[in-house]
Amino acid sequence: MAENVTLARPYAEAAFQLAKGSSLAIWSSALGSMAAVAGTAEMQECVDNPKLQPDQLTQLIVGVAGNDLSVEQQNFVRVLVDNDRINVLPEIAQIFDELKNTHEGVRDANVESAFSMDDTAIKSLVADLERKFQCKIKATVKVVPELIGGVRIAIGDEVIDASVRGKLAAMATALKN
Repeated sequence: MAENVTLARPYAEAAFQLAKGSSLAIWSSALGSMAAVAGTAEMQECVDNPKLQPDQLTQLIVGVAGNDLSVEQQNFVRVLVDNDRINVLPEIAQIFDELKNTHEGVRDANVESAFSMDDTAIKSLVADLERKFQCKIKATVKVVPELIGGVRIAIGDEVIDASVRGKLAAMATALKN
C-alpha cells in the first residue's frame, strides 16, 4: 500500500497542476470514475492481459469511464497505461482529493455515531467543528453501534472521542493505574 502511494503521488500532483488551470471538481470526479473502473476485477484482467496493446487498453478505460473525459484526462490515462500505473489510480484519486481539499481550505472529518443522525444534528456538528478548526469541514457520517452512545470524530490525525465506549475505556485505564 505504501509503495502504491509513493508511485501515485507524482501523478496526483501532475493531475492537480493540470486541474488548477481548469476545474478541480471536474478532475476530481473524472479521477474518481477512472479509479472505480480501474479497481474492478474485470479491468485488472484486461490490464494484465499481454495481448492488449496500450492504445487498446487506454481506449477501453476511457470508454468505460465515460466519454465526457477531456482530452487532457484521456492523455493522463494514456500516460498511466504507458507507464504501467493504472493499478494506482485509486491512490491517485485519493491524493488528488487531499491536494484539492488543502488548496480549497477544506478538511475531511470522519464522524462515527452510535445512532443515525438527522441533517440538523449533522449541520450543527459541522458548524461546531468549523468554528473549532477554523476551516470548511466535509463530514462523512457512519453509524457504529459498538460506540454504545455519543460520537467519535477523526479529522486528519486528531481524534475527538465523545463516545460511551471511549469513556468506559478511559475509566478502565484509570482504575488499573
